[in-house]
Amino acid sequence: MPKDADELIALLDLEAIDDDLFRGRQLPSALPRVFGGQVAAQALVAGARTVDPAYVVHSLHSYFLQPGDPGAPIIFDVENLRDGRTFATRRVLGRQHGRPIYAQTLEFMRPEDGLDHQDPMPQVPGPDDSIDPWAGHRERQRDPAQRDVDVSEDEWGAVELRYVGSSADDLLPPDDRHPGRQAFWLRVSGPLPDDPLTQVAAFTYLSDMTIMGAALAPHGLRMGAPGLQAASLDHTIWFHRPFRADQWWLYHQVSPSASGGRGLIHGRVFTPDGTLVASVAQEALLRQRS
Repeated sequence: MPKDADELIALLDLEAIDDDLFRGRQLPSALPRVFGGQVAAQALVAGARTVDPAYVVHSLHSYFLQPGDPGAPIIFDVENLRDGRTFATRRVLGRQHGRPIYAQTLEFMRPEDGLDHQDPMPQVPGPDDSIDPWAGHRERQRDPAQRDVDVSEDEWGAVELRYVGSSADDLLPPDDRHPGRQAFWLRVSGPLPDDPLTQVAAFTYLSDMTIMGAALAPHGLRMGAPGLQAASLDHTIWFHRPFRADQWWLYHQVSPSASGGRGLIHGRVFTPDGTLVASVAQEALLRQRS
């Protein structure tokens, strides 16, 4: 996994191996499968490389078909579905070892003016007043006797996050209408190029982080809980307004339903000034095993 922003940038820089065919690299990782945000972000880059830069991505819809092998590159095959005057559409299939592991549909649009409204941002503490969940890990890494006790931050060194709260604690105001809730501040840990594609791809990478926790919170569970099998099944993003992934953004998540071994989560993304810049939806596999 990328240890800093520079490694994340390199991870998103795909190799073109033929017309509409790209190879995505891997980085060493202790994870047993490819991180979903990585394959989604790389597929987005592959699709965007085949579109006129005058178009910008406005939506992404995807399915995780098979666990990815973190030791093998991913081949992305892009199909041109439409090039219109306003919209362009691409379908991207990610393959490893000759089998599909991920499918993504992307729609791009020429920017234009139009109606403009948005929901207000929830009232939550800012990143400076929220909890750094990796602070203890960094303290242990300063002590040679305890170093490498927890590798979570080393795996996610390209990401900064601050925990705001969830419905499992009293850090968020009570809301009986939404039993499953969670909020984080996130950003890439270092500066990114101004290139809009790099910014949206980096955000797509981060968008798969933390989101399942909103579906687990009402049940007193967290990721990594004993007996919990959790995996992303599908992932959708709508990009509403331009923003930077390397500056703080609030990831406010609500899980309206969990049943049948699956949980649904909706996420809204706000910049600190209250601008709603993206919406995310994910359904996750959530199984408890004895």
